Amino acid sequence: MNTDTRISPVSAPGLRRELGLASTTAAVIGGIIAVGIFLTPAGMAKALGSPLWLLVVWLAVGAMTLSGALCYGELAGRFPRAGGAYIYLQESYGPRTAFLYGWMCLLVMDPAVAASFATGIGGYFGYIRHLSPILIKLLGVGVIWALCLLNIFSIRVSAGFLRWVTWLKLGLLGFLTVWAVVFRLGSWSNFVPFVAQRHGSMPLAPALGVGLVGAFFSFAGWWDVGKIAGEVRDPGRNLPRALLFGVLAVTAVYIVVSAVFLYLVPLEKVTSDQTFVAQAGEVLFGPTGGMVFAAIVIICLLGSLAALIMFAPRVYYAMANDGLFLKAVARTHPRFGTPANAIAIQGCIASLLVFAGSFEQIISYALFIVILFLGITVAGLFVLRPRQQAGESVILTPGYPLTPLAFLTLVALMLVLVAARTPRAALLGVVVVLAGLPVYEVFQSKKPGAPVVGEPKPELPLPEEI
Repeated sequence: MNTDTRISPVSAPGLRRELGLASTTAAVIGGIIAVGIFLTPAGMAKALGSPLWLLVVWLAVGAMTLSGALCYGELAGRFPRAGGAYIYLQESYGPRTAFLYGWMCLLVMDPAVAASFATGIGGYFGYIRHLSPILIKLLGVGVIWALCLLNIFSIRVSAGFLRWVTWLKLGLLGFLTVWAVVFRLGSWSNFVPFVAQRHGSMPLAPALGVGLVGAFFSFAGWWDVGKIAGEVRDPGRNLPRALLFGVLAVTAVYIVVSAVFLYLVPLEKVTSDQTFVAQAGEVLFGPTGGMVFAAIVIICLLGSLAALIMFAPRVYYAMANDGLFLKAVARTHPRFGTPANAIAIQGCIASLLVFAGSFEQIISYALFIVILFLGITVAGLFVLRPRQQAGESVILTPGYPLTPLAFLTLVALMLVLVAARTPRAALLGVVVVLAGLPVYEVFQSKKPGAPVVGEPKPELPLPEEI
């Protein structure tokens, strides 16, 4: 297996390695921090009823997320090609498992999440400008296609836009923190008692379950950065570092923002996620606080949508290159060198879901299966390590095997909690993914000289360094 990760202008026919560490780190952060940072802390704080336990949950999930990110860093270094988990699953378990993951991304999760972000942008903008429901949908679709066209035009320009939006997002969250503390708009007494649970909170065991689920999904999206590995310079070095820096930064942001919200609004006055944000906005900015927060949320959602539209099409592109999707999707734009057809497919499906308004149900079906694939992907390290050849240059996961085991423990816990909360949705998600098996057989049967499932494919040599 060729693990040469030297800087080269292309990683496969048409794709250009143009993204450095700053852009890749911004993609990690931008893909994670969305509207959840404003909504999740309220539910977690209300359930736990203790600032200490809220801090413990953020730190625990942040540490376990970091362990998963380190595992993905090794996988990205081993297989620095476009597609992310699709490539890792293919190399670990064969093309069938990889196709089912790609099927889930294409028809279930990615377009639904994109539609959710776009509708959120339209909805919050509509709150500011009092738009009608149809204008909100049109605005959402317009944002999707603006970002799609930007990604078709240039990966470098779209990465620059994402980098700018991400730093703006972090700057605004930092501004909220400084504004609240400097002008003493809250009270430190809101943190007392610091350890004991307050009256009205849930018993500790179920409260920890609520907190863990909320924190886990607040970190969702970090794993997608591997999908653009084919366009990252020196991916064996930059991708693991971007994942490390990105997850650490997001953990710090979540802890600080949660603390600021508690500083502004006593737990006793928290009734729901939405009212919590409105209360914090009013304390910070007076009667216009709701609109100010709506503008900040729009920027956070815009960054996450930009990251998703950058990441997701690379999976469809990789599937098409393997003969497991439409041949046209494997083509890159002759001038811009981007997977234009894959990006267009993403935009079309997401736009349809915006108008249909059914994306929330689709996301609920996909949650269980997304977590399952996440665990299977990390478990692939135990399959790949014995195959490692002497002399391979790969940045290995520190603390192996404890590091992947720690993350798999979190994944197992999330699977149990999600299945217990929504068993019907979890079962339907599994059924939808398994429905991709006959589709896989159709594509596989059309491939000339199809390899045996599980048989390693010859690696395409990277062009010489220039």
